[in-house]
Parts: sequence; C-alpha cells; structure tokens
Amino acid sequence: MVFGKLCKHWMVATAALFSFVAPWRAHAQSGETAKRTFTLEEAVEFALKNYPAVRASLERVRSAEAGVGVARTSYLPRTDILWQTNRATDNNITGLLIPNSVTAPITGPVTFSPSNQSAWGSAGGLLFSWEPLDFGYRGAKVDAARAVQNRVSAEASLTRLDVAVATANAYLTLLAAEQTVRAAEADVERRGTFTKSVHVLVDNQLRAGADASRADAELARARVNLARAQQQAATNRAALANILGIADQSVEVRESVLLGAPPVAAPPGSPVTANPAAEAQRGRVQESRSLVHALDRSYYPKFELQSLVMGRGSGLDPNGKFLGGSEGLGPDRANWTAGVTVTFPVFDIFAIKSKKAVEAANERAEEARYDQALQDLTGQLRRAQASLEGARRVAENTPLELEAARTTETQERARYQAGLATLVDVSTAQSLLVQAEIEDALARLAVWQNLASVAAVQGDLTPFLQSLRHAEKAGR
Repeated sequence: MVFGKLCKHWMVATAALFSFVAPWRAHAQSGETAKRTFTLEEAVEFALKNYPAVRASLERVRSAEAGVGVARTSYLPRTDILWQTNRATDNNITGLLIPNSVTAPITGPVTFSPSNQSAWGSAGGLLFSWEPLDFGYRGAKVDAARAVQNRVSAEASLTRLDVAVATANAYLTLLAAEQTVRAAEADVERRGTFTKSVHVLVDNQLRAGADASRADAELARARVNLARAQQQAATNRAALANILGIADQSVEVRESVLLGAPPVAAPPGSPVTANPAAEAQRGRVQESRSLVHALDRSYYPKFELQSLVMGRGSGLDPNGKFLGGSEGLGPDRANWTAGVTVTFPVFDIFAIKSKKAVEAANERAEEARYDQALQDLTGQLRRAQASLEGARRVAENTPLELEAARTTETQERARYQAGLATLVDVSTAQSLLVQAEIEDALARLAVWQNLASVAAVQGDLTPFLQSLRHAEKAGR
C-alpha cells in the first residue's frame, strides 16, 4: 500500500547530497520548455484533475452507476415482436420428440406419402410478459449492483488519495532537494571566499603551501556536492511534472510556509475506518454479502403474466393440398391469448446451495481482509504519529545546532587567521555548518511531511491542506 511509503524520512535528500546517483540523461528538445509554478495545494488539485488513473477511476464509477440502472430494468415488462416468412415442405408425422433446438416444429395433418413440394408460410405476433412477483429476487440483484457501485466509488476515492499523497510527497521531496542545493551553494561560496584568503596567506609565506592545496581540494569537493544536489533536484522536478501529467513542462515549487514553523498541533482527523482503503474493502464485503442474499432469493416459482397476439399463413389447405402462387406469404389466421405462466426449477436447489457455499466463503474471506486492513491502517497511524512527534523534537533542536555551527565556523576561521587553528579545523567546521543548514531546513519539512502522512493514513488530506492554508493566511 502507498501508506507504507509515507514514513520515509526526508534525510534521504541529505544522503543524496553525498552519494553517487545514476547519470542524468538529457533529452534534446526544440524551443523553450514551458514553466509552471505551483503551491502544494495547487499541485494536488491539478494532479487530481489531470492524472490518467483518476480519470479512469471516475469512468469505472460511471460504469457501475449504469450497472445499477441495468439491474433496475428487470422490473420492466418485456414485449417481443416477431415476423417470419419461409418456403418449406409439409411432410408431417405422428409422434413425440423431446424438446430440442434442432428439429423444426410443424403443424397440420399427417400426409399419406412424402412430397418434395413446398409452399409459402408466414407468422407474426407480439408477446407481452411481466413478472409481478419475484419474492425479492430482483431487489436483491439491484442491491448487488449498488454494492458494486459503492465498492467502485470507494476504490476511486482511494485512487484520488493515492495520487494526492504521491503528489504531496513529490512536491516536498523537490522542495527538500532545492533546500539542499541552496545549502550546497552557500557552502561553495564560503569555501571559495576562505580559499582566496588561504592563497593570500600562502603567497605571503604566512602559511604552508599544503594549506592552499587542501583548501582547493575542499572547494572542489563542495562543487561536486553542489552538482550532485542540482542533479537530484532536476530528477525530482521531472518526477513532480510527471505525476502532474505535464511531463513535457518544467515545474517550480513555491516555498510558502513549508519552510517556516509548522503548526503546533496536528489537525483533527477521522478514524481509520473512513480511509478509502478500508471503505473499499468494506464494499467488497457488502458485495459478497449481496450475492449471498440474491442466491437466497433465487429458488422460487417464477410467475409471468403473458398476453399474445399472433397470426399465421400457409400455402396449404387443411387437407394438406398445396394452394400454390403467393398463398401463405401473409398471415390469414389470427389468434390471441392471455394468462399466467408458473415455472419452478426444482433441481436448481443443489446448484444454488453450492453457489451459496462459495459466496459465503468469499464473504468470510473479505471480512477477514477488512479486519486486516483496519489492523494495518491502525498500525500505520500509530507509526505516523510517533514519527510526527519525533520530527517535532528534531525541528526544535536543529536551530540550536545551526546557530552553534555558525558560531563555530566563524570562530575557527578567525583562529586560523590568527594562527591558532589549522585548515583542517576550519574545513571540519564548514562541513558541520553545511550539514546543520541542510538538517535545519529538512527538519521543518519533515514535520509537514509527517503531518501529511498522518492525514493520509486517516484517509483525507483535506485537514492537512487546510492547516497549510491557515498557516499561510496567518503569515501574511
């Protein structure tokens, strides 16, 4: 399930800064690439409108709704109209045949000898049938169709939730990568300034030449880390554009309040039973249950009110004489009838009993899966809440770490200028500073990401987006 991916820590972006990644393959494109800028809420709304999986799920909902309409048509009467014209022989014979779909029915007197002569025959009629009583069978079939509709609707909601969560993750991942790039750029700038001062000291023979070489190496490493961070940001930007359904365009993210202080308390949420994953599984339970109910109502006598108007024509007279010409091309005898037909499939009880056993087992299996889904979602919620609390504690301490790292870096540079510290001391302080800058930016993003994770497990990102909107209004 997608919710298991929500709890990944945003420190992945930091690891990406210091690790090798697969080479980025550039695709040549003609003209300038269009750029679009999104807030997080705009990105989620845009993805829900444009992502193909969402559109496909909505079409499945419409199909299920039409299925309910199809089930309801069983309440309507049935009217069949027939017309037939044929040319055939009239070799009738006395006897009885078991009903079958091969031998053609024939009426009229038995002929004394077979003949190859043929005559025209015609028939036409209208049969009206309506089932006034069904002992709840058609209602059970409609309920089964509604259960399918409810299940498909829940699955569509789950698809929308998956897309919204994936979009939020991609958005926050890109924002984290951009913050990593900014920290790397600041590190390159600091090391570049420091390297120039080291070269001045070396040129004036106030420091050993090895210090200049070491400073150049540290600057080069910082530039490599910056290139890797930029590469990761470009990859994440392409991933966000893809999930937004505009892979051919370049997207930008607005920082808004996501880099500021997160809300003190998590927005109120709903129980895990409201999660679309749980609702979809509950829909499968109801679907299996409705099939069992329909089978319970399927073993009953079938009553049909029927009325018939028909006519027949034949090119033979009552004695079997061929009249010839166009006789029989049109009906010349008409009949009508009205009555009630009752049928009862006596031995269907054995098949129905076996089908009920199958569907009852399926129902119990779906109920077990529903219980498992609730257990999994409850566990995911507890983990997401624990991760949120941990992220809050981290975010409370990273500003202190950053301030101390800045002070240390400033002091080490001053001590180096005074000859009281080595270049290694300064390099270590600068590495601690860039790490603290990255951790401080990602710590605040991690709180927002964990807030989104809690909302996602509860099945609705709306409270998370509302808290983000309120934070933006409060910051204006």
